[in-house]
Amino acid sequence: MSRSVKVAIIGCGGIANGKHMPSLSKLKNVELVAFCDVLVDRAEKAAAEYGYENAKVYDDYQELLKDESIEVVHVLTPNDSHAEITVAALDSGKHVMCEKPMAKTTAEARLMLEAAERSGKKLTIGYNNRFRPDSQHLHKVCERGDLGEVYYAKAHAIRRRAVPTWGVFLDEEKQGGGPLIDIGTHALDLTLWMMNNYKPKSVMGTTYHKLSQKKDAANAWGPWDPEKFTVEDSAFGFITMENGATIVLESSWALNSLDVDEAKCSLSGTEGGADMKDGLRINREDFGELYTTNVELGSDGVAFYDGKSETDADLEARLWIDNIINDTEPVVKPEQAFVVTQILEAIYESAKTGKAVYFEEQSSLVSNK
Repeated sequence: MSRSVKVAIIGCGGIANGKHMPSLSKLKNVELVAFCDVLVDRAEKAAAEYGYENAKVYDDYQELLKDESIEVVHVLTPNDSHAEITVAALDSGKHVMCEKPMAKTTAEARLMLEAAERSGKKLTIGYNNRFRPDSQHLHKVCERGDLGEVYYAKAHAIRRRAVPTWGVFLDEEKQGGGPLIDIGTHALDLTLWMMNNYKPKSVMGTTYHKLSQKKDAANAWGPWDPEKFTVEDSAFGFITMENGATIVLESSWALNSLDVDEAKCSLSGTEGGADMKDGLRINREDFGELYTTNVELGSDGVAFYDGKSETDADLEARLWIDNIINDTEPVVKPEQAFVVTQILEAIYESAKTGKAVYFEEQSSLVSNK
């Protein structure tokens, strides 16, 4: 029988309640034994709903980390504290799942990489969109080489009007940015993962504050306060890779566009292409003719069976805990997430200066596994 893993939650807000705690609580080999939040009532509520018997509650993560029985920590706090808490948790002997993005800056992300190497503990980042059925299938298609060399790609993260108005999403100091670092990060992670290309050469970027100052604006979560909207409402990047490949990244919480897609990518290769725009579509040619395949990922047509009930978040949690128990490598490697942070930071820098950002040629941090 598989052993149980004692897990602690640091940050008991929206992402903890919406994703991590529900998925972890479904696993029979997980014991949620500690909960920490600066608002202690949130930690108490989480412990009451998801905690193992005699689960402990903290308002200081440093006190939580002193508990040597805790094996895994999930860092689910605002972006500006990801690095600080993750480094401390790794150095205290815990494995860490940190929510995306890895960190606000490349410098902070590097500290996290160094702490993981120094401690010998596992570190992964919460890019749960990799675990969707369409993402898993497309990654296998790419690994098999069906698309050939992918030399052009688009990373899509466009909302027409869905600005998150709760928490600290609109606070540049806490978050490091707006839609680019919030949802653009998912789209970029998916795209780099499909391409298995982690060597950026240069980046050009633009950011906009065009709709953020509108009062009483239409929005999925109600009007935002223009005075508190200190991050961009849209950001776009043009990325070239060392091997000549090109990636266009588009991200927005509020854009006057009907072409809306989030956490998706489009790929163009020498042997074929793929996109997630209308389900998962693969396009190729055969015997001088073009054809498109729409991949059926559901289980429709089977009476009394609706398919697997495991969500992408459930699969992410299960495989992560399996990594701990079986001492295997996480699906989302920290070195991969580091490159995502490098590129996001470069887009912001380029947008401020109006100039391209160039990376020094480097041996890849990422293995080709």
